[in-house]
Amino acid sequence: MRAKISNTSRYQTSFLEDEAVFPSTRFQGSKLKIARWIWEAIEHLDFCSVLDAFGGTGSIAYMLKDKGKVVTYNDILKFNWYIGLALIENDSRKLSKKDIEFLTTPKKDMIYPTFVCDTFKDIYFTDRENHWIDMVIKNISLLNDKYKQAVAFFALFQACIIKRPFNLFHRKNLYLRFSDVKRNFGNKTTWDRPFEEHFRQFAYEANKAIINSENRCKALNKSVFEIQGNFDLVYIDTPYISKRGNSVDYLGFYHFLEGLANYPQWPEMIDYKTKHRRLKKKRTIWNDKTKIHSAFDKLFEKFKNSTLVISYRADGIPSISDLVTLLEKHKKSIIDIRRKKYKYALSQNHSEEVLLLAT
Repeated sequence: MRAKISNTSRYQTSFLEDEAVFPSTRFQGSKLKIARWIWEAIEHLDFCSVLDAFGGTGSIAYMLKDKGKVVTYNDILKFNWYIGLALIENDSRKLSKKDIEFLTTPKKDMIYPTFVCDTFKDIYFTDRENHWIDMVIKNISLLNDKYKQAVAFFALFQACIIKRPFNLFHRKNLYLRFSDVKRNFGNKTTWDRPFEEHFRQFAYEANKAIINSENRCKALNKSVFEIQGNFDLVYIDTPYISKRGNSVDYLGFYHFLEGLANYPQWPEMIDYKTKHRRLKKKRTIWNDKTKIHSAFDKLFEKFKNSTLVISYRADGIPSISDLVTLLEKHKKSIIDIRRKKYKYALSQNHSEEVLLLAT
């Protein structure tokens, strides 16, 4: 079974039983819309095994799995790892109707946790919605199949995102869903749909996306520098730092999802000084403009024996010329491929998307 890629350069939702399709996604910086363009740039390369080192939404790893490659997906965020587990490593396990009923139905005599309801009152969701989230998290933990758990987490994450103004958790703004004002963003009909309806829809989409691959793919939850093994090709799509030195704060945007993925440890992870209960900040070399050059150099050194494909914005730090200079220390041939005026998911700005192919 192979996933359908449309002529408009993105995976489309289909309701045909014999087609696998990548689910709809609303994540910041997703490469879903340019998956076909990326494939057309690299399909001539000779490779079988591939590492998606900063896997994110999983759209590129999924495309490569669909093309028959032996894919290792990696992401440092646990909620993203669940996406990789559900859609990349998982070959066949799906949520049945019985599973979905189990997940969305309170169990008699079960004492459910109330952490989300107690901690996030009037911040992101209503009291009733918060109780529902606490219940589903507990029910997910009762599944005895890690891949079904991962598919359930995917559906829960997507349901949470679609119910949020701007699809983010960057501020306390539940009131926007209910204010009687004209809006140029969001969809009140979508916001008003019950969580369970969204969950069921995304569970269905995830089920549709599961490919029975001929090769064994894996999903990792590590720092990229901890990854062991050899790969024919390494695809690199690091967090973005603008020319002004501002980095895209993925953990800040999606901390609620990371908390859900770490539910038992969540109370200790929160910075309670913040109004919106974000997680304690963790600085990394990938969002530090003073360390980002050395980070890329270290990364290129680590995977110098692999073909490197770097997906990048032309207006970032390091500059394209700086990246080429770093690559020249380790690779003989570097090709620069550009896509003009690409608009990133959830971004108001257009930029030039660049692929650097280093062999």
